[in-house]
Amino acid sequence: MEKQTFTTVIKPKSGWFDLHLKEVFAYRDLIFLFVKRNFVSKYKQTILGPAWAIIQPLLTTVVFTLVFGNIAGLSPDGVPPFIFYLAGTVLWTYFSGCLTQTANTFVANSATMGKVYFPRLVMPISTVFSELISFAIQYGFLLIFLVYYTVTKQGVHPNLWMLMTPLIILQLAMLSLGCGIIISALTTKYRDLAMLVGFGVQLWMYGSPIAYDMFRFGAFAPGGKWHVLYMCNPISPIVNLFRYAYLGTGAMEWSYYLIGWGTTMVFLFLGVVLFSRVEKTFMDTV
Repeated sequence: MEKQTFTTVIKPKSGWFDLHLKEVFAYRDLIFLFVKRNFVSKYKQTILGPAWAIIQPLLTTVVFTLVFGNIAGLSPDGVPPFIFYLAGTVLWTYFSGCLTQTANTFVANSATMGKVYFPRLVMPISTVFSELISFAIQYGFLLIFLVYYTVTKQGVHPNLWMLMTPLIILQLAMLSLGCGIIISALTTKYRDLAMLVGFGVQLWMYGSPIAYDMFRFGAFAPGGKWHVLYMCNPISPIVNLFRYAYLGTGAMEWSYYLIGWGTTMVFLFLGVVLFSRVEKTFMDTV
């Protein structure tokens, strides 16, 4: 009798570190199918469609420019406020989109996960990639204004640190994925966390240099009493590096940037381990 061979073997998982990342890679075609589904469903039955990817950060930037730049008088020195806020908003829109969507992974996809087997990490990973499409649209929008302000010599000075952009996006994706899947794993049992995600994301934004220039505040600026604590927020050095690379404003403190990478890796590792642990029993609690 001819011996049968199987490409996939489904067996119970009992350990904390049964991650099977090679299996996730084997399902890469499914990831791209979910990416297409997520992007299409996001703008389905909308009049403007993907144009919302530009409209949302544009309106947010206008509000920040008017409120923080003009009314509160917190506009950055030497850089047009509009592009300063736009640079931060584009990064934050990608990060917050990945985080909030990933945090809802188990609850939003419980019907699909309960019917067919596939590595559950496929879902949050596909979310990160689908949000990357919207980010690409917003990034192109940012480059248009960057070229305009550079040509008209309005204080914008792009430099070679722009080559760090892929690394910046990778870190944002990993950080949002780690934080999101930690929350998604916990919300299977504690639904209260789902109610707090939106509020928590807003607080995180105001604790990061998105809507203001941290160098305008003595306590947050280098040498200030809250500077170390403020820079332990992994988003702060990311945004500072991005603005330093594209606008030539502020200063980049590499020690905090490396600490941010360490924090990102810790969140991602804890998230993947906790996610792998919860996926075994989530259908009983979701």
